[in-house]
Amino acid sequence: MNNKRLIKAVGYIIFTLLFIFLTIFGLGPVLLADGTAQERIMTFVLVVILYVVLILVLRWFKRRFS
Repeated sequence: MNNKRLIKAVGYIIFTLLFIFLTIFGLGPVLLADGTAQERIMTFVLVVILYVVLILVLRWFKRRFS
């Protein structure tokens, strides 16, 4: 039982770090880059897709370890 709590805690820490890194390194270039509008839109779409994938994996993790 204690092992499950440890896996859950480490998993939440990893997901938190992934969300922080995706926000900083994903949305940062969208907001602050000096590229063309098309590059910024493509980057934004890719970041949104990565957010969706990360949220789906987090939901699976929560169901698996709750």
